[in-house]
Amino acid sequence: MPKVSRDTATQGGDFGPVVDRSDELEGYSVNFTTFHEDIDATPLMKGLPDDRCQCPHWGYVVKGSLTFRYADREEVFETGDAQIRDDQVQAKIDVGMRVYTRPTRQARSFL
Repeated sequence: MPKVSRDTATQGGDFGPVVDRSDELEGYSVNFTTFHEDIDATPLMKGLPDDRCQCPHWGYVVKGSLTFRYADREEVFETGDAQIRDDQVQAKIDVGMRVYTRPTRQARSFL
Protein backbone atom coordinates (compact mmCIF):
# COMPACT_ATOMS: atom_id res chain seq x y z
CA MET A 1 0.00 0.00 0.00
CA PRO A 2 1.49 3.39 -0.95
CA LYS A 3 2.15 5.97 1.72
CA VAL A 4 3.72 9.40 2.12
CA SER A 5 4.72 11.62 5.00
CA ARG A 6 5.69 15.26 5.25
CA ASP A 7 9.34 14.14 5.34
CA THR A 8 9.13 11.79 2.34
CA ALA A 9 6.98 13.96 0.04
CA THR A 10 8.86 14.84 -3.16
CA GLN A 11 6.89 17.89 -4.36
CA GLY A 12 5.90 21.29 -3.01
CA GLY A 13 8.16 23.96 -1.63
CA ASP A 14 8.67 26.93 0.64
CA PHE A 15 6.52 29.80 -0.57
CA GLY A 16 7.22 32.31 2.20
CA PRO A 17 4.12 32.34 4.37
CA VAL A 18 3.21 28.80 3.26
CA VAL A 19 5.32 25.63 3.21
CA ASP A 20 3.80 22.77 1.26
CA ARG A 21 5.06 19.21 0.98
CA SER A 22 3.08 16.97 -1.34
CA ASP A 23 3.10 13.81 -3.38
CA GLU A 24 0.69 11.77 -5.45
CA LEU A 25 -0.75 8.43 -4.37
CA GLU A 26 -2.84 6.48 -6.87
CA GLY A 27 -4.44 9.52 -8.47
CA TYR A 28 -4.76 11.61 -5.30
CA SER A 29 -2.59 14.53 -4.23
CA VAL A 30 -1.63 14.44 -0.57
CA ASN A 31 -0.50 17.76 0.92
CA PHE A 32 1.12 18.62 4.24
CA THR A 33 0.75 22.39 4.39
CA THR A 34 2.03 24.74 7.09
CA PHE A 35 0.80 28.33 7.27
CA HIS A 36 3.11 30.83 8.98
CA GLU A 37 0.59 33.66 8.43
CA ASP A 38 -3.18 33.85 8.23
CA ILE A 39 -4.17 33.50 4.58
CA ASP A 40 -7.43 34.50 2.90
CA ALA A 41 -7.38 32.38 -0.26
CA THR A 42 -10.38 34.16 -1.80
CA PRO A 43 -8.26 36.17 -4.30
CA LEU A 44 -6.64 32.93 -5.49
CA MET A 45 -10.06 31.64 -6.56
CA LYS A 46 -10.76 34.64 -8.81
CA GLY A 47 -11.67 33.45 -12.28
CA LEU A 48 -12.88 30.00 -11.25
CA PRO A 49 -16.60 29.28 -11.63
CA ASP A 50 -18.36 31.45 -9.02
CA ASP A 51 -14.83 32.46 -7.84
CA ARG A 52 -14.80 29.31 -5.69
CA CYS A 53 -12.69 26.14 -5.65
CA GLN A 54 -14.58 23.34 -7.37
CA CYS A 55 -12.35 20.42 -6.34
CA PRO A 56 -13.31 18.11 -3.45
CA HIS A 57 -10.91 17.87 -0.50
CA TRP A 58 -10.63 15.57 2.49
CA GLY A 59 -8.51 16.94 5.29
CA TYR A 60 -7.42 17.17 8.88
CA VAL A 61 -6.47 20.29 10.83
CA VAL A 62 -3.27 19.43 12.71
CA LYS A 63 -2.97 22.90 14.22
CA GLY A 64 -4.83 26.19 13.76
CA SER A 65 -8.18 26.68 12.06
CA LEU A 66 -9.71 26.66 8.62
CA THR A 67 -12.87 28.45 7.49
CA PHE A 68 -14.74 27.32 4.39
CA ARG A 69 -17.03 29.95 2.88
CA TYR A 70 -19.89 28.52 0.89
CA ALA A 71 -22.41 30.63 -1.01
CA ASP A 72 -24.93 30.26 1.86
CA ARG A 73 -22.82 29.65 5.00
CA GLU A 74 -19.41 29.38 6.66
CA GLU A 75 -17.98 26.33 8.38
CA VAL A 76 -15.04 26.51 10.79
CA PHE A 77 -12.71 23.59 11.47
CA GLU A 78 -10.19 23.73 14.30
CA THR A 79 -7.27 21.67 15.61
CA GLY A 80 -8.24 18.00 15.64
CA ASP A 81 -11.14 18.35 13.17
CA ALA A 82 -11.39 16.27 10.02
CA GLN A 83 -13.47 17.50 7.11
CA ILE A 84 -14.86 16.43 3.76
CA ARG A 85 -15.59 19.19 1.30
CA ASP A 86 -17.21 18.44 -2.02
CA ASP A 87 -18.95 21.73 -2.72
CA GLN A 88 -17.82 25.07 -4.14
CA VAL A 89 -15.90 27.01 -1.51
CA GLN A 90 -13.55 29.85 -0.66
CA ALA A 91 -11.16 29.43 2.25
CA LYS A 92 -9.51 31.39 5.03
CA ILE A 93 -6.67 29.60 6.80
CA ASP A 94 -5.21 30.69 10.14
CA VAL A 95 -1.62 30.06 11.21
CA GLY A 96 -1.13 26.33 11.65
CA MET A 97 -0.89 23.09 9.71
CA ARG A 98 -3.31 20.90 7.85
CA VAL A 99 -3.11 17.69 5.87
CA TYR A 100 -5.44 17.14 2.95
CA THR A 101 -5.98 15.03 -0.14
CA ARG A 102 -7.85 15.65 -3.36
CA PRO A 103 -8.21 14.00 -6.78
CA THR A 104 -5.08 15.10 -8.70
CA ARG A 105 -6.66 15.26 -12.15
CA GLN A 106 -9.61 17.32 -10.94
CA ALA A 107 -7.37 19.69 -8.94
CA ARG A 108 -5.12 20.30 -11.95
CA SER A 109 -8.10 21.28 -14.10
CA PHE A 110 -8.57 24.34 -11.87
CA LEU A 111 -4.92 25.43 -11.68
